[in-house]
Amino acid sequence: VGDRYVLEKMREGGFNLGGEQSGHLILADHGTTGDGLVAALQVLAALVRSGKKASELLHLFDTVPQLLKNVRYSGGAPLEADAVKAAIASAETELAGNGRLVIRPSGTEPVIRVMAEGDDAAQVERLVDSICDAVKAAA
Repeated sequence: VGDRYVLEKMREGGFNLGGEQSGHLILADHGTTGDGLVAALQVLAALVRSGKKASELLHLFDTVPQLLKNVRYSGGAPLEADAVKAAIASAETELAGNGRLVIRPSGTEPVIRVMAEGDDAAQVERLVDSICDAVKAAA
């Protein structure tokens, strides 16, 4: 999603730990960007403190279906289009707190990144496709 966006959400929520799909982990006590070495050392420290095996400690979370698609655009501001805003609002309503959406422009290329996650893989795919279609029509 991008370190700066992760850090922004961390600050909004008062969180110390943030990360993204690419594997970047941000530990606010140690820095404001992803740092693999710091993250690895903190995981090792947690293992030592817990006295558990890595296989026990690192299987604490269940994964949920997640889908990320990129929509290329040539200019303008497709996220400002009413149809795109409506598609996003509809998807948020349908998820009703049982998933999340992240829709943002890339910081490095002319694409809109559309990511959704939730309990139902088919629903996640349908919502991402709906938003992507709206962005394509607006681009």
